[in-house]
Amino acid sequence: MKKLTNAEVLNDLKFPFYAKISLILIGLYVLFSILYITQDFVVPIIFSAMIAILLHPIVNFFVRLKINRVISIILTLLLTFIASGALAVFMFKQLSQLSDSWPLLVDKFTDVLDEFTRWVSRYFDLSPWKVNKWMLNTKSELLNISTADVSQTLFALGNGLMLFLLIPVYVFMILFYKARLIEFIHIVFGKSDQQNISRIISATKSVIQRYLSGLVIESIIIAILNTSALFALGIEYAILLGVIGALLNVIPYVGGLIAVALPMMVALATKSTGMYAFYVLILYYIIQLIDNNIIVPLIVSSKVKINALFSIIVLFAGNALWGILGMFLSIPLLAVAKVIMENITPLKPWGFLLGDVSTTKTSAINPIIKKIKNKIG
Repeated sequence: MKKLTNAEVLNDLKFPFYAKISLILIGLYVLFSILYITQDFVVPIIFSAMIAILLHPIVNFFVRLKINRVISIILTLLLTFIASGALAVFMFKQLSQLSDSWPLLVDKFTDVLDEFTRWVSRYFDLSPWKVNKWMLNTKSELLNISTADVSQTLFALGNGLMLFLLIPVYVFMILFYKARLIEFIHIVFGKSDQQNISRIISATKSVIQRYLSGLVIESIIIAILNTSALFALGIEYAILLGVIGALLNVIPYVGGLIAVALPMMVALATKSTGMYAFYVLILYYIIQLIDNNIIVPLIVSSKVKINALFSIIVLFAGNALWGILGMFLSIPLLAVAKVIMENITPLKPWGFLLGDVSTTKTSAINPIIKKIKNKIG
């Protein structure tokens, strides 16, 4: 009697559907629990890997100029550090100016709200003392933002500074050991999968490079448009609000709403009429139309084809898992997962599910769909 090997025994085992689903759910629970617990360690590494992939062409450019690879990496990081540091210093100065005038903005904003709520109380026949009580509570909460939350803000800035100093070290190591890391991935998988692994690595690198470079270009354009619009209206802190709006715009669907709310609040607090807030809304809406119909399709969306449903789902999942950083990382990580699924036969249906409608005709899932149709018909 032939003795079966362990691999043959595993292949012969057939689990019922409910057992497979249970194993998948348990595995996902364990995976996300580990990612949540280790977020202080995992998130910087993921960020570093993405930045390293983005900066890799620049390193290769210096290497082609006959510059030593280590020096090329250091030079690339130095240029990136200078640009990022200049932006951080500028933002910090602008935020410090805003924090100094925050109590005055709160007073003006609450005056506008007071006038509005008095009109609402007259129009809807509400009790004036309830409206005044709500106004006092609102003003107290807004003032507390400028005092009680200072320590929390400084703590967040401290963590950001540590991350800012730690990530370059990771990026340097990833760029320096790039060849060894890729070779390790090839060694882990069998010889029969080498071609597929090379295709996945190449596609992943291309998606991240093109997506992140597209986001950088989009953010610069949106920052210029936002700042120009706010300057044209004479809104205070135009540069700060324009840059913050561009950075928030990186977060799909949610960031744009917050980006327009901030300058509208400043306009209500600093201008004599509330029409300026309406003008801000109109101009930001026009900018969003330009962004969604011209900038994103040409620069960003053409790099990553993911349908809106799963984009929104992973945004909220990323926020629940890692906060704001998770929202930023959710789309590129989902794009990487889609690339991997599209190149692994059992996972191709999931890659098809994540894809955009416009990619259906060219999707790698089409052969599978044709086989199913042939069997049915």
